[in-house]
Amino acid sequence: MIVYLDNCRTTKLDETVFKEMKSYFTEIYGVPSGIYTLSEKANDAVEKAQMKIGIPINANPQDIIFTSGATESNNIAIKGIAFANKKRGNHIITTKIEHPSVIKSCKYLENNGFKIDYLDIDKDGFIDIEELKNKISKKTILVSVQHVNDMIGTIQPIEKIGKILKNKNIYFHVDAASSFGKLPINVKKMNIDLLSISSHMIHGPKGIGALYVKQGTKIEPLMHGFESLSNLRPGDENVPGIIGFAKAAEIAYNEMEKNKKYVTKLRDRLIDSIEKEIPNSFLIGPRKNRSPYNITVSLKNVEGEAIALQLDMQGVAASTGSACVSKTLEANYVLLALGLKHEHAHGSIRFCLSKYNTIKDIDYAVKALKKAYNNILKISMFK
Repeated sequence: MIVYLDNCRTTKLDETVFKEMKSYFTEIYGVPSGIYTLSEKANDAVEKAQMKIGIPINANPQDIIFTSGATESNNIAIKGIAFANKKRGNHIITTKIEHPSVIKSCKYLENNGFKIDYLDIDKDGFIDIEELKNKISKKTILVSVQHVNDMIGTIQPIEKIGKILKNKNIYFHVDAASSFGKLPINVKKMNIDLLSISSHMIHGPKGIGALYVKQGTKIEPLMHGFESLSNLRPGDENVPGIIGFAKAAEIAYNEMEKNKKYVTKLRDRLIDSIEKEIPNSFLIGPRKNRSPYNITVSLKNVEGEAIALQLDMQGVAASTGSACVSKTLEANYVLLALGLKHEHAHGSIRFCLSKYNTIKDIDYAVKALKKAYNNILKISMFK
């Protein structure tokens, strides 16, 4: 039995999505910028894809720019805004728990004359709105806040942040890789100028994502070359990937409320069962305003990577914020930013759900986790 519970890292490709992509590999294989029929068909398909992705988030379809994924989208958004607006200001505000592609982009900018403020978070991963207000200055050009944190499931108050920034001449970027297709997003209502999204987080293909850039946004391209459909992201488009992404988005938004309700029940069952079966465990992150798809717990007196390996031997795929898995000597920076002790961060296990998971999966995962925990305690110095 294989139970896949690492859907925050990637998801299973929907078979309907796969079928939708096939003809764009072997039949409609032209690039959108050509003048012949094959290219015209590809161009029409890309434009329809922009609609399928843009309309559900209340974005103008032509403002959807396809990228290789959320990492590239985040890099374009952060650096592109910074370089295009540096004469007006050099100050950027973000948080201590952003995705590495945002954190590392900001660190890069710090080495190139920009001032970055990293907002603190509370024990549940939420920013302090008042701290954000106090950090804003005349030189602030960008605020970047992740919608849902993929490590702890925290849903940030994006609409409140958008209202604060409205009419302040400050761009607002949101990394929505973990929320697109799963939670409601309205870029106009939330006052979002730039939104990063990814395909493989919603059962679409890997290697394709998008960046919503509000019309009129002053942003500089990071790459230069042949301009096909966008001067911000040159090069020929990954048409099969785009088609697959659009189909995955269409399915995700058609099923969003149904899936959210279903997965929330699975999430709550998993949390309750772990707390009941393993008293030496505790939930990391909030109980309210938490993604339906995320459960992260800490198990006392064990290492997360040992638990993850034990789970794998029982057919359960999960991830950990422990050091060995992240290939560093430090525990996961998000968990440390919460104020967790190192030993609690090292003992973390993350389960991420999808619409394909079942109650049987959840119950089996709890049994496997309890067995793994007890096995490790038997040989642990902490027993």
